Amino acid sequence: MRATLTFLWLLPRNICVAILRGYRAVISPLYGDVCRYYPSCSAYTLGAIQEHGVVKGVGLGAWRIARCHPWARGGIDDVPESRHHHDHYHLTRFGFVAAGHGKG
Repeated sequence: MRATLTFLWLLPRNICVAILRGYRAVISPLYGDVCRYYPSCSAYTLGAIQEHGVVKGVGLGAWRIARCHPWARGGIDDVPESRHHHDHYHLTRFGFVAAGHGKG
């Protein structure tokens, strides 16, 4: 029962991960290297969703995209660490968030 609830809790986050991974594989290469920041806006948003969940991750990603324009200074802009360290979550090889420890 607990595993099912955890799966359902992480499902929206992992749907967003799948969408962003698809975008990064198919659409992002068409634009080339245009982002003024490192990591790119899509990589930043992906990391933010993985680290903070859908609501805060999308908010952080939207704020990053709003700051990414031709006159932006740019530079290194890492995703802020979560104040709630999720030691009970890990990332699979594909980037999905899963329960438990170790690599998937």
